[in-house]
Amino acid sequence: MPDSLITKRALASSLKELMKTQPLTKISVGDICEKCGMNRKSFYYHFCDKYDLVNWIFDTEFSEIRNRPDHIANFEELCEYFYADREFYRNALRITGQNSFRDYFRMQIHPVLKELVGNLFDSEEDTEFLVTFLADGTVSALIRWLNSSDPEPPEEMARRVRRTMIAISQAIVTTYEEERKAGKE
Repeated sequence: MPDSLITKRALASSLKELMKTQPLTKISVGDICEKCGMNRKSFYYHFCDKYDLVNWIFDTEFSEIRNRPDHIANFEELCEYFYADREFYRNALRITGQNSFRDYFRMQIHPVLKELVGNLFDSEEDTEFLVTFLADGTVSALIRWLNSSDPEPPEEMARRVRRTMIAISQAIVTTYEEERKAGKE
C-alpha cells in the first residue's frame, strides 16, 4: 500500500473516531492530526479541509458498490453501508453549505437517478427537475432515517425509497401522458 494511502487512511480513521463523540463542526484539522500523530502539513498535502476528507472516506469505501450496474441493489448496499457507520454519516450529513457531504452525496447520486429516469420526459429541463427532486428527497429520507433513535433495517429503508421512487415516476408518466394527449404540454 502506498504511503499516501496509509496517511489518508490514518487521517480518515482519526476523523471517524472523533465523530463518534463530537459533531464535525467542533473537530479541527489539528484534532484529527493529533489523534493519529501526524502534522497539519501532512493533512493539507492530501486534503483541502475536513470536508474533503469526509468526501474521500465516502468515495473510498463506497467506490466498489457505486460502479456496479444494478442501481437498485447498490442503493440497498448504500443503506447497509450508512447503517453500519451511522454515527459517522449522521454527523457528516448534518453539515450544510460549501464543501458539505450532504451536497457532495447529492451530487454523487444525481447521475444514477438521471440514468434511471432520464427517458421519462422529452424536455431536459423537466428531467433535470425530477432528478434534483428525487435526489433531494432521497438525501432527506436518509437523514431522517439515520437520525431516528431506532432506525428500521437498511433493506426496509431501501425498499421504501425504491417503492416511493417507482410510485412517483409512474404518477409522473401517467400525468405527463394525459397532458400530452390533452395538448397541455
